[in-house]
Amino acid sequence: MIALMSKLLIKASLFIFISVASAYNTWAQEKVFPGADSTTPSLAHYFTWINNTKGGASEEQTKINLEFFRWLNEEYGMQLDIYAFDADILDGGGQYVNLDDEKFIRNYPNSFGPVSRIASEMGIRLGVWLGPDGYGNTAEEEKQRTDMLITLCRDFNFRLFKMDLMLTQLRPEKQDPFINAMKECRKYTPDLIVLNHRVDFGRAAPYVTTNLWNGDETYIDVHMTNNQTATHNRVAAISRGLTPGLERMLEDHGVCLSSCLDYWEDDLVMQAFNRCLLLAPELYGNPWFLRDDEYPRLARLFNIHRRHRDILINGMVLDEEQYGKFAVSRGDDNTRFITLSNISWETKSYELALDESIGLKYGKKIKLVQYHPFEEYKGEFNYGDRINIEVYPFRTALLMVAHSFPEEPIISGCAYIMVQNIPGKDVRIKLLGYPGSKSTISLLNNKNKFKEAQIEGKDIPGLPAGEKVSISFSGKPLKEPWHRKYGDLKPTPVPKDAEALYEATCFAADNNALEVRSLQRSGPSAIPQVKAARNAFFEQDVFIKKGVWDKFLFDNDFNTSFNILHRQKDFEGGALRIDLGRDTDIDRLIISFDSVQTATSFFNNNNLLAEVSQNLKQWTPVPITLSGCEIILKVDVQGKTIRYFRLSKAPSRINEITGIYNGLPVDRTGWRASNLFTPYSQNRASSAWTYSFRLDEAAKGSYLAVAIEGRHEKKGVYATLRVGNNIIGAKRRSPSFLANVWEYRVQTRESNYTYYFPVTKEMTGKTIEVVVLGLNNKIKDLHPEVWITAYPIPFKEKELVLK
Repeated sequence: MIALMSKLLIKASLFIFISVASAYNTWAQEKVFPGADSTTPSLAHYFTWINNTKGGASEEQTKINLEFFRWLNEEYGMQLDIYAFDADILDGGGQYVNLDDEKFIRNYPNSFGPVSRIASEMGIRLGVWLGPDGYGNTAEEEKQRTDMLITLCRDFNFRLFKMDLMLTQLRPEKQDPFINAMKECRKYTPDLIVLNHRVDFGRAAPYVTTNLWNGDETYIDVHMTNNQTATHNRVAAISRGLTPGLERMLEDHGVCLSSCLDYWEDDLVMQAFNRCLLLAPELYGNPWFLRDDEYPRLARLFNIHRRHRDILINGMVLDEEQYGKFAVSRGDDNTRFITLSNISWETKSYELALDESIGLKYGKKIKLVQYHPFEEYKGEFNYGDRINIEVYPFRTALLMVAHSFPEEPIISGCAYIMVQNIPGKDVRIKLLGYPGSKSTISLLNNKNKFKEAQIEGKDIPGLPAGEKVSISFSGKPLKEPWHRKYGDLKPTPVPKDAEALYEATCFAADNNALEVRSLQRSGPSAIPQVKAARNAFFEQDVFIKKGVWDKFLFDNDFNTSFNILHRQKDFEGGALRIDLGRDTDIDRLIISFDSVQTATSFFNNNNLLAEVSQNLKQWTPVPITLSGCEIILKVDVQGKTIRYFRLSKAPSRINEITGIYNGLPVDRTGWRASNLFTPYSQNRASSAWTYSFRLDEAAKGSYLAVAIEGRHEKKGVYATLRVGNNIIGAKRRSPSFLANVWEYRVQTRESNYTYYFPVTKEMTGKTIEVVVLGLNNKIKDLHPEVWITAYPIPFKEKELVLK
C-alpha cells in the first residue's frame, strides 16, 4: 500500500500506544484470545498487494496464482498457510464494500466459494484487506457489516483480516460493534488473525492480533531504499534490525518479490529466521518473477522453517561485539538456529561458540550445518568449541547447531543445495565447488534409506554405503577472489566526451516499471504455472492502461501506450530517448499520438529539438514536422546508419513509434525507449573522477559495483565505463533509476549511490576506465570506489540424485 506521510505515521503510532493503554481495563476484566499469541508457531503467508493494485484481482487470476503455489507444493513440498487478498478486493477506493456489491461480484461472480475450495484442497486458508470500520450510521448498516465478516469466517473459513488506516480510522463509537463482530467471527474461526496497519482501535485493541512494525512497507526502492553504498538494492531490508525484545506479535510486511530481486534469499532469511514473527515466512508481490532455478531455494527455506517452526518461537539476541549487529539464536536446548549478517564491503569472520551462550545445553558431540547462503556440513565438534564462520559482504548466514542431524541426507565434503526432498520422489542435490576444485564427499545420516546414487547421471554405488567419493568441478581455478576492491577514483578534469558518457547510462538503463525490470532480469520461464501467473499479471487491464512498459510503443497496437507516470514531485522533465538496438538504415521516425489535438498541443507548446547519433558522441539535429496525430523526425544523414534518437522533451503519452526506410517499415526488433532521464543540456557535468584497471579475471556472474560514498544530491552523479573505444553505461543502480510506476514512485537519495555493470567476455583482458560525473556544483566531497563481485556465488555444479 502507498506509504502515508510521516506525520500521519507518527500520529497513528501514538494512537496505537494510547489504544493499548486505554484497553488495559478491558484486558483485566475479560480474557481475550486474539487468534494467536507469542507461543503460536509462525504461519507461512502470501498477500497479493502489488500483484494487484486499485481495481483488485479477479477469480481467474486468483486461481492462476493458487496453481503456482500448488506447483511449489507438489514439486518441492513448500506449504503456504494463508493466501490473503489485499486492497480493493472488497474495501478500497475510499469505499466500504459488501459481498453483494457490484464491484466485488464483477471480479468474483461466485463469491469466494470456488477459490476458498481450491485453497482448502491445498491446506491454505484465505485472508483479506479491509478498512477497520464500515459499520455505517444505522443498526441495519452495522448488522450488514458484521454479517459480512461472519460470512467470511463461517462460510469461507477465513484466517486473516488486515485492517488498514488507508481507508478510514475506526470511529470511537464503532469500537463496540467491532468488538462484537470479532467475537462472532471467532465463534467460527477461533484462530482468526487481525492485523493492524496504523489504526487506533481504542478499547477494541485486545481483539487485534498484531501491529505493523514501525509502519514500514518493504517494496524495494519504493518504500525501502538503501541509504548506503552496497552490492545490491536489498541492504536496507536485511539491516532493518530486531523488534523490541524480539516481540513476535508484530508484522514486518514480509519480503516483497516484485522489484530488485537479487539477494532476495538474504532478505527472507532475516524475515523468517532472524525476526520470525507470527507471519513468517511472509511474501508479497510477484514471486513468479524469480528465475526457474530459484524456486527450489525458495521452497527449501520455507521447508526448513516449517520443520522447526515450533522451536523457532524462542529467540535470544547474541552479543553484538562477538557476532555483529542483529545476530539471533532461536530454538530449544538441543537445536539452535543462528542468523548472522554483514553490512559492509569486506568479508567478516565471527567466532561461533557452541555452548550455553547461544542457548545450547551440554552435549558430548555437536553437529554444525550451514543452510545459507549455501548448505555445508561444517563438522562434528565438542561442546564449548569455537568455530569461525565467514559471512560475505552484504549477506546473511543461517546455521544450525544441534545434538543430532535433521531427518534428511547430509553431504560432507563440499557445499551443496538441497533441490528436491519430498516423499515419493528421488532426492536431488546440487553439489557445489569453485571452478577447477576437487572435493571428497560422503553421504551422512542415510540410515539405509537410499540404495542408489548418481552424479551427473553416472552410478556411484559406494556413496549410499558410506564410502567417500572424489569429485572434480570443471573450469580453471580462480586466481583472485571473486569479491575484491579494485581501487579509489581520483578527481580529474571533466572529460570532453562527458555528454557521451552521460548518455551511455541514460540509454543503457530504462524507465519501465520495476516489475518489467524483474521480468527481464529473470528471463523466460519453462514452468507452465510460472508463465501463467506472469501472464495474468502483465495482461491485466490496469497494468496495460497505466502504460509503464516501453514495449507498448513497438507492439502495433494503437490502444496501448507508453506514459510518463512517475509521481516525482521534483521531476523537471525528461527527454525521449530511443535506442534502435543496432546501426539501422532509416529515413523517418514517426511518433504517433492518440489524437490530432494531443499531437498538435505537444508540438506547438514545446521548443523541441530532435537529434540522431550513431555512437553517442556526435549528435546531428534533424527536422521535425507535424502531420495529423503524428510527429515525424526526418533523418537526413546522407548514407549513414543511425542507432540513437533523442527528443528534448518526452510526451506524457505516446501510442506507437515506427520507422520508415525507402517507403518500407523498419524492423523494430530490439527497439527500446525511455522518457524520464533529464536532457544533458539541463544536467551538465561540473566535476569528474576516474580510475583505470585491467580486468584479467572475472568469475561467472561477476559485475562491477561503483560505490559513490558521500553527498551528491538526487540527480547529481552518474557512472560510466570506457572499455577500449566503447562506452558502457550502467543498466542498474541502487537506488533504482526512476521508473514509471506500477504502485508508487521510486525513492531517490541525496548520497551513496551505487552503479552496477555486468562483466561481459568482451571486457575480460581489457583496460577499463571508470568515470564518475558530478552533475551539479554542490558536490564537494565524494569518494567513489570500484569493486568486483558476483551473484550468485560463482560455484560450478554437479547434480546428485539419491534413490
